[in-house]
Amino acid sequence: MNWDDVRIFLAVARAGQFLSAARRLGVNHATLSRRVTALEEQLQTKLLTRRTNGCELTPEGEIFLAAAERMETEMLAAQANIGRVDRAISGTVRIGAPDGFGVAFLSPRLGRLTEQYPELKIQLVPVPRAFSLSSREADIAITIERPDHGRLISSKLTDYTLGLYAARSYLDQAGLPRRLDDLAGHRRVGYVEDLIFAPSLNFTGEVMKNWDAGFEISSATGQTEAVRAGAGIGILHSYIARAHPELVRLLPEIAIQRSYWTVFHESARELARVRAVIAFLQEEVAANREIFH
Repeated sequence: MNWDDVRIFLAVARAGQFLSAARRLGVNHATLSRRVTALEEQLQTKLLTRRTNGCELTPEGEIFLAAAERMETEMLAAQANIGRVDRAISGTVRIGAPDGFGVAFLSPRLGRLTEQYPELKIQLVPVPRAFSLSSREADIAITIERPDHGRLISSKLTDYTLGLYAARSYLDQAGLPRRLDDLAGHRRVGYVEDLIFAPSLNFTGEVMKNWDAGFEISSATGQTEAVRAGAGIGILHSYIARAHPELVRLLPEIAIQRSYWTVFHESARELARVRAVIAFLQEEVAANREIFH
């Protein structure tokens, strides 16, 4: 069996589209299709159902995907054992991160990483959603919950706090809440509840029983901007809010604790570019530890 054909199948299965996989591999779309067809003929089974808007795995394809991922892990381990591990810090690493951390913390800092490694290309995807590492939606994910299943390697990046904030302009108009009960008389900003992608984000109940926000936004950066503009009181990441002098911390005794984790698929363990990015993230967070508390 040709390993390159298996590698191409993995890329297509993870992307869900031949075109996207072709772009990522730098291979012609038609060539990609022919290689997958050749693999199917060799296995004498159909692995993918091709559709106009993409493709999906057949039941046999699902079975072969698991086997192909095991092959991928073994191939990387073999390369490491014979001294052919990916030692060059080059290639592309995609980082999936919550939008608050990705925009406010990572975006201003990752340029230094590409300065350090000119052959390294970083793709930052800071959006409010979860990422599938097994499907290679990202090479490294920053998560707010530690994964408890899958072939994933995780480590805590940092703890962080959230608190109640409002703009001075809003407080000048609506008054300063001095007790928790006072929040009921104020406009509140929060998440769109049915779009909360992780239980850890459903933290309003830790502040008051019925947050009932009049303005719901599905991203942390969006909430911050709304609160800055005077839309109401929000539960914001303290390390983001402190950067805006127009925001006032309210009822400081109320603090919510959460954590960030770095997660990557075990098949990427031997990739020098992934290890370099993980090390950079850990160093940057350690150097700025005080802002997260």
